[in-house]
Formats: sequence, C-alpha cells, structure tokens
Amino acid sequence: MAADESYPDDLLYHPEHDWARLEGGEAQLGITWFALESLGELVYFEPPQLGQVLEKDGSYGEVESVKAVSELVAPLSGTVLEVNAAAVADPASVNGDPYGAGWLVRILLRDPTEADALLDAAGYRELLASQ
Repeated sequence: MAADESYPDDLLYHPEHDWARLEGGEAQLGITWFALESLGELVYFEPPQLGQVLEKDGSYGEVESVKAVSELVAPLSGTVLEVNAAAVADPASVNGDPYGAGWLVRILLRDPTEADALLDAAGYRELLASQ
C-alpha cells in the first residue's frame, strides 16, 4: 500500500529526491514520496556495505521498481552505521512508510555543515512545483 503524498517538516531534502533526518552527529537517509510515486512499487534495494563512506551527491546504492532502476543519491557525506534490514528483505514496505519504517541507511556524519545546503520541506515543495 502506498503512502499519501507528504514531505515532513522535520526532514531535509536533496534535489534528487532523497531525504535526511538529522539525529545529533548521525542521519537517517531515505527516498521521498515523489521518488516512490515516480518509480512505482519497489522490488529490490541494493544497499551500501556497513562502514562504506558515502560522499554527498554521490551514489550509495540502487532501488529497482516495476518501472525502472534508480541510483540512490547521498544527501550528506558519512560512514554507513546501519542498513535497514526490513527494507532489504521487503523493499515494497518502503512505499507504505517512506519517512518512518521505510528509511534506508543510517550514517555517521562527516561534516554536519553539509546539511546547510539541503532544502527544507517548503523549499522541496517549491522545487517539485517548478518541475
């Protein structure tokens, strides 16, 4: 079951439709409702390895849907601390709760100031409206 369209105010957004939830010196990462709506139901999630270093704006894995394969874009740089095993086992579950149980990875931030370059929810909605 797909979630209703939403862009929570407590998240930061990358223009490539990925989000970050800051938690101290760490961040949870995932993909937005817009990305999921564009892709359709996810059937595969190729996560990064634990300990892998992600570079802001770089690819850190892939999701595959019934429509397409899409690279995941890291909104922030950091080291992978945890991969959401539930999303790996059942990628379609991400569609139902992309901002909660459907998070993809948790990272230790390398440079927390990178978050200053991300969009807030209002800015992300403006970006979507202009596309």
